[in-house]
Amino acid sequence: MLDNYNPINYQVIFKDLGMIAYKEAWAYQERLFNEIAEAKRQIATGNAQVEVTPNYLLFCEHKHVYTLGKSGSEQNLLVDYIQLQAKEAEFFRINRGGDITYHGPGQIVGYPILNLEYFVTGVKDYIFKLEESIIRLLADYNISATRLDGATGVWLGVGSSRVRKICAIGVRTSRWVSMHGFAFNVNTDLTYFNHINPCGFTDKAVTSMEKELGGKQDLETAKNLLRAKIAEVFGMELISGH
Repeated sequence: MLDNYNPINYQVIFKDLGMIAYKEAWAYQERLFNEIAEAKRQIATGNAQVEVTPNYLLFCEHKHVYTLGKSGSEQNLLVDYIQLQAKEAEFFRINRGGDITYHGPGQIVGYPILNLEYFVTGVKDYIFKLEESIIRLLADYNISATRLDGATGVWLGVGSSRVRKICAIGVRTSRWVSMHGFAFNVNTDLTYFNHINPCGFTDKAVTSMEKELGGKQDLETAKNLLRAKIAEVFGMELISGH
């Protein structure tokens, strides 16, 4: 619990990076993360020129890539390096929580790089609010989504025999600054999930808005709606960045 938590509308710079290589986006996240951490240090020591840190929300798409969190097992990747190349996919072991997941075209990948002191009471609250943003967006499409006990992310069919995941969440927090984030399946090619045990699960399916609604969805419309839901849930003011 953060004693100085103050839920007011802090400004957050929003950037849509479009289609970007995973490694490039990761490096960019690290740069912004370090910028916020340094601003926090300067504010704490009284040497800062500003009273609040910058904050960022990045949206992007990636070409086919599998990422494995620091606590995950490579056994959940079910193909070898040669097979990855044949599928034009990359693989990275990264410094977020969670197990293995897939990123690819038609998926909204979101990277909030935030001074968490401004927005949440703790890491559980942070993940809850990411999930809540997706759940509210899906409700606008008449898709009933919820959480699954013992797992992060957003799920459909909980309590039935057809439990399926539509959004994966894996974050890193350090010095109360966040990076990495969520992967939300809109028009995602779900066959790529056949080559992994998504998030370490062997008994649960993966789905997308396209599959649930029976046709491709307008990605830009979904992005705009999701931006609004995130701003609403976190109590932030999004401003455009370049």
